[in-house]
Amino acid sequence: MRASVPRLVIAAPSSGSGKTTVATGLMAAFAARGLAVSPHKVGPDYIDPGYHALATGRVGRNLDAYLCGPELVGPLFLHGARGCDIAVVEGVMGLYDGAAGEGELASTAHVAKLLGAPVVLVVDASSQSRSVAALVHGFASWDPEVRVGGVILNKVASDRHEELLREALEQAGVPVLGVLRRAPQVDTPSRHLGLVPVAERRAAAVEAVAAMAAQVLDGCDLRALEALARAAGAVPGGSAPWTPASPTHHPTRPDKQPGPVVAVAGGSAFTFSYAEHTELLTAAGADVVAFDPLRDEELPEGTAGLVIGGGFPEVYAAELSANEPLRKAVAELAGSGAPVAAECAGLLYLCRELDGLPMCGVLDASARMTERLTLGYRDAVAVSDSVLAAAGTRMRGHEFHRTAVEPGSGAEPAWGVRGPRPRVEGFVERGVHASYLHTHWASEPGVARRFVERCRTS
Repeated sequence: MRASVPRLVIAAPSSGSGKTTVATGLMAAFAARGLAVSPHKVGPDYIDPGYHALATGRVGRNLDAYLCGPELVGPLFLHGARGCDIAVVEGVMGLYDGAAGEGELASTAHVAKLLGAPVVLVVDASSQSRSVAALVHGFASWDPEVRVGGVILNKVASDRHEELLREALEQAGVPVLGVLRRAPQVDTPSRHLGLVPVAERRAAAVEAVAAMAAQVLDGCDLRALEALARAAGAVPGGSAPWTPASPTHHPTRPDKQPGPVVAVAGGSAFTFSYAEHTELLTAAGADVVAFDPLRDEELPEGTAGLVIGGGFPEVYAAELSANEPLRKAVAELAGSGAPVAAECAGLLYLCRELDGLPMCGVLDASARMTERLTLGYRDAVAVSDSVLAAAGTRMRGHEFHRTAVEPGSGAEPAWGVRGPRPRVEGFVERGVHASYLHTHWASEPGVARRFVERCRTS
C-alpha cells in the first residue's frame, strides 16, 4: 500500500474540547463524499473507535505508543489504512499529554510525529475571544516537530464571536479551517467510564454520528482539510504495514483440518476489544466465533478456548446473572482446563459474584462497584506460566475501572506490576488467565500463538 496515505490528526488543548465530535463528524463527512476513510484513535480507549466505525464503515483502530511501543505505531497505522483514500486520527487528552512521568510518550503529539501527520487543533472558544490567539500560538510553537496545520473553533456563540476569533487568529498565523456553533444534538451520553458505547445505543448513536457529520459539513472547509491531509509525505522510517501473520508460523496445516474454535465474548456487556486480537488469533489458526453472554445460553459449538474482554458487566450484572445456562457452560469449560483469557470485565464475569449477584464462579473471588476510579498505564511482567505468556514475559497494559475484586490475586498471580508501588494482581488457575490489565497483543504476537496452541492441545 501507499506509505504516503493522506492523513490528519485531530487534537485539542485539553479533554472536553470537542475532538470526538470533530473527528467523527469529519470521518463521516469524508465518507459521504465517497472517500474510503481509515479511522484511528490515539491511546487505549475502546469506546470512541465504535463511533468511528459507524462513521466510516471500517473497524476503528488504536495507535498507542505505550502499549505497543513507538516502533509499531507506523506499521499499525498502515495496516489499518490499507486500501483507504484518507485517514483521520483522533487524539487523546490535550495535544502534549502522554503517559504519566514518561514525557511525550503516547501523547497525541508523539503519535503525530511518528506518523509525520499534520495536526488540526480543536479549540473550545466558548469563553474567550482574543486570548484564543495566544493559546493557539503556544500550542503551535511548543514543539517545532509538531506541525499544527489549522484550527477548528468549537462552541462559537454567534457571528460576532466568530469575527472576533478570526481577527485574533490572523496574528497567530494558523489558518481557521472550521467554525462550529454550539449544538447539543451532537452530545453523546456518558457514565462512570466515559461515553456510552455504540453497541448499547445503536439507533441513537447513528443519529448522533449523522448530526456530527452535518455540523462538520456545515462549518468546516473540507477541501482545505483534505488538501492538508494530502500534503503529508511518507510515514517516517520507511514503515511497512503490520501483519498478524508471523513469518515462522503456518496456520494452514497439511491435514486441512479446521482450527480450534475460540469463542470471543461480545454484545453490549463486552464491547472492549482491539481488532488486532481477532486477527492474530485467526492468523494463528483459530476459528474465531463471537457470542453474546446476554443472549446466548450456550457457548459456540466446539469451543476449545474462550476470550472475554472488557466492557460493562456491572451495568448488566442482573442480565448476566440471569443467564444461568451460559454461566454454567463457562464454568464447565474452565473446569476442563481449556484456555480462558479474561480482561477486566471478563475477570468480573469469572468471579463468584458481582455486587452480590451470582456470576460464573470460576474464580473464588467476589467483585463490587466502588467510588474509586483506577486508571493508568502499567508496566507488567508475567509472574506465572499461563495460556497467554511464559513467566518473565514483559508486557505493558492499561487499567480503567471502578470495581474491586477480593482477593486481588490468586495463589498464582497473573502479573507483577512494576513501578513505585509494585504489586501482583490477577489469577492463573489451570487454563485460566484473568486480570484487570488490558493489553494489546500486537506488542507480543506470541500471546495469540501460545493461546491457540494450548486450545489445540488442551
